[in-house]
Amino acid sequence: MSTKRRVLASTAAIAALAMTLSACGGTDRADEGSSEGSGSGSAGEGDLSGELLIWAWDSTIESVVDAFEEANPEVDVELVNAGTGNDQYVALQNAIGAGSGVPDIAQIEYFAVPQFAIGEGLADIGPLGAADLESTFTPGPWGSVNVNGGVYGLPIDSGPMALFYNEAVFTEHGVEVPTTWDEYLEAARALHAADPNLYITNDTGDAGFTTSMIWQAGGHPYEVDGTEATVNFDTPEVKQFTDVWQTMIDEGLLAPVSSWSDDWNKGLGDGTIASLTIGAWMPTNLENGAPAAEGDWRVAPMPQWEAGADLVTAENGGSALSVTSASADTELAYAFLEFAAVNEGVQLRVDGGAFPATVAELEDEEFLGKEFPYFGNQKLNEVLAESAKAVAPGWQYLPFQVYTNSIFNDSVGQAYIGGTTLTDGLAAWQDATIKYGNEQGFTVN
Repeated sequence: MSTKRRVLASTAAIAALAMTLSACGGTDRADEGSSEGSGSGSAGEGDLSGELLIWAWDSTIESVVDAFEEANPEVDVELVNAGTGNDQYVALQNAIGAGSGVPDIAQIEYFAVPQFAIGEGLADIGPLGAADLESTFTPGPWGSVNVNGGVYGLPIDSGPMALFYNEAVFTEHGVEVPTTWDEYLEAARALHAADPNLYITNDTGDAGFTTSMIWQAGGHPYEVDGTEATVNFDTPEVKQFTDVWQTMIDEGLLAPVSSWSDDWNKGLGDGTIASLTIGAWMPTNLENGAPAAEGDWRVAPMPQWEAGADLVTAENGGSALSVTSASADTELAYAFLEFAAVNEGVQLRVDGGAFPATVAELEDEEFLGKEFPYFGNQKLNEVLAESAKAVAPGWQYLPFQVYTNSIFNDSVGQAYIGGTTLTDGLAAWQDATIKYGNEQGFTVN
């Protein structure tokens, strides 16, 4: 059947993301009855039937939907772009609260999974077969969809971090590619001294980047056990990051350009932003956003906090597909998840530019040997796959991380405009996070 697609606009404010323990219970769609699964068979068998509503902003999902419908002619999938990230989360929470219009499947970033899982908006798909898939995925993404002993999604991509850098700019100014963060600071100084318009990277304050850097340093600012949590940014691992990054801020070594803006793409294209430490999903974004720099960019391992130590990285971005508690057919929905995240859909998404979370793809010789013309025919995936293997274990997100990230710039973000320091900003962020969590019915210390 042909896939129906439509776009929903969300005008709700970010405050609508506030999710109390009592307000987040699972609800059925008002017009679709029971949430008990009624599907039969498994993805690819061709004997599935029914309807699915999927909310996802990732454009590669469209090809997966088409292939799933072709393999299962009696299934009709409606794919909706309800907004990217926070916009979709607002719309999803509003639908859950209203008990109507909730999709069967939603794309959810890893940091947001615990919030919807603990709020009972997502179904535990462990009993449907997901519990047996741990070895299928790399540890970082797999750990992110496991909450309180349940499995609340299947990873569809990952964002192990690496250093994307403009080799032409580094070579022109005789600057070595840094392997440690101390070397990175020196490289930032050298590039900016050579040309005041040149910066090693941009940063105007980003919660995801900040927590990923602390993650790589071995920090665990969030410790979560059910509805109890601890938030602590006063640790040696956090200080490792703030010492280097505060120096970068104080010396004016960071381009005052917001990521994903037109000025950001311009800087990446003309070389005035010379590197990014970012997730493995970045190549396609560089190709599309900075086409003028084709041939100049390369990828190297993420700089390390300790010289000579084994590679340690962190995740930055990535998302899962999750079955909602309101789904009228959880078995059919789970069949789509396996198709998209484990079976045929994986290669379709990789072909579309996604970076996989599956071990098989990351070890595949063809995948590893792929040359990227934009990057001077470098075999990027060799570097990125090693990064995926080196993600530091044990990271946790708060069960209200969406809200926590939304208030980052009210505190830590002020350090980038001289209103405070990173250390003081993190302390204020910690206090606001603890206050909010306790107000929502969690026990946060």
